[in-house]
Amino acid sequence: MDRNHKFYFISSIVLVSLLLLPSCLFPYELENRVQAFTLKNGLRLLMLERHLSPTVSIYIRYRSGAVDERDGKTGTAHLLEHMMFKGTKTIGTKNYHREEKLLLKIEQVGAAVDREKKKGNSADQALLTQMTQQLKALQKTHRRLMISNEIDRLYTEQGAVGLNASTGQDLTTYQVSIPSNRIELWARIESDRMANPVFREFYTERDVVMEERRQRYESDPDGKLLELYLATAFIAHPYRRPVIGWPSDLRFLDMAYMRNFFQKTHAPNNTVIAVVGDIRPSEVLRIVEKYFGRLPAQELDPRPVTVEPVQSGERRIEVLYAADPKLILGYHKPAPPAFDDYVFDLIESLLTRGRTARLFKTLIEEKRLAKSIQAHNGFPGARYANQFVFFTTPRHPHTNMEVETALAEEIERLKNEPVSDEELGKVKKQVRADFIRGLDSNAGLAGMLSYYEALLGDYHYLTGYAAAIDKITPDDIRQTARTYLIRENRTVAAGVRKP
Repeated sequence: MDRNHKFYFISSIVLVSLLLLPSCLFPYELENRVQAFTLKNGLRLLMLERHLSPTVSIYIRYRSGAVDERDGKTGTAHLLEHMMFKGTKTIGTKNYHREEKLLLKIEQVGAAVDREKKKGNSADQALLTQMTQQLKALQKTHRRLMISNEIDRLYTEQGAVGLNASTGQDLTTYQVSIPSNRIELWARIESDRMANPVFREFYTERDVVMEERRQRYESDPDGKLLELYLATAFIAHPYRRPVIGWPSDLRFLDMAYMRNFFQKTHAPNNTVIAVVGDIRPSEVLRIVEKYFGRLPAQELDPRPVTVEPVQSGERRIEVLYAADPKLILGYHKPAPPAFDDYVFDLIESLLTRGRTARLFKTLIEEKRLAKSIQAHNGFPGARYANQFVFFTTPRHPHTNMEVETALAEEIERLKNEPVSDEELGKVKKQVRADFIRGLDSNAGLAGMLSYYEALLGDYHYLTGYAAAIDKITPDDIRQTARTYLIRENRTVAAGVRKP
């Protein structure tokens, strides 16, 4: 899954440090250093020239994630990410002319197997066995015509590192760092993936993802608790659904829907590319136009996303499992660029970031009620109204309820006692220092520029962030806490060991 938006929020400070600019000049200088272009097909390109080493980091972000799936088709975006590494009509094949016919037959038989399985107890078991054996035989023949992991091999042989991809609620991301003289190779591979992906090993990979789900959610107490928390906290909005998909949906995901989903979401007019490093922007623009500019824009899906209704009372669930107690407690809140979202960034740091944070000192050191506690702003996504969430593990023999009570006391303190100027100033400095240490690379810069451009439609959000944080007052923190950190806006998920 994609890292949530708070990871990038302090990035303007990092850029100040990296670009060696006075903070008062930063917005102007960033605007002039980042070169932004929109191709005729709608693809947006951001470039930042930094000659620190002969390398370049590149992010491709599609404004497409789990929220864009149809009900009954959950897990499509994540499975598609897997399939995009299976190659193209020219990459990953020994003879695509022969392979294409075989892939069509595999899809037909695989779809027939799924249709029969959906009948449940009334399925014709003899026919199902026959078709399943036919599918396995076709897959065995197909493996002789394909070259596994050729995209990875092409990159690795040319010195690439950090080849990775992720799917979140909001975005799908593909990233890599390469020698700066290999940009055209990158463009050749990635434009081909956008234009001519081939969904090889679809049914095999679907089984792989189903096993991944069993390990990460069904067999993992933390994953199970988190999944059920989201399903309780959101009753209408797609954020209620797991990115990996629900089991009954995963079992019958089909290539026809995935193909349509790909076309509507992985279109150039739904894409942001960020290139940061040892580059000549004019040359990068030429290459991107050459390879990506020929891809046609698509009509994007205008389907509205259901708005989560205002919560009117506490929601609470208990999950029994064979593990130590856990507690997730969260509150609904606005998405960026709402002012309250900035405030919650500071509240997160004030309460749980570092050993001097309030909750660390009270719940872990002084009262010794918890082994760990962490707050997260912007969960599980940031395109839409989201949550401010606490994750905590009680210290034996203390219970979830004891931790919850102590946490509620600290929240009431936040509502009623103004944060001192000294404490607030320290938190702001801490936020800056943390992210300066964490985002000093080409990859970090490419990641945050592409993230904000894809999420909010404007990377310039970065340039105003430091000023917005500096303006936050103790009254702002108190008022935001009073507005959102209230019982009727709360969801609690308690993981409890089976008796």
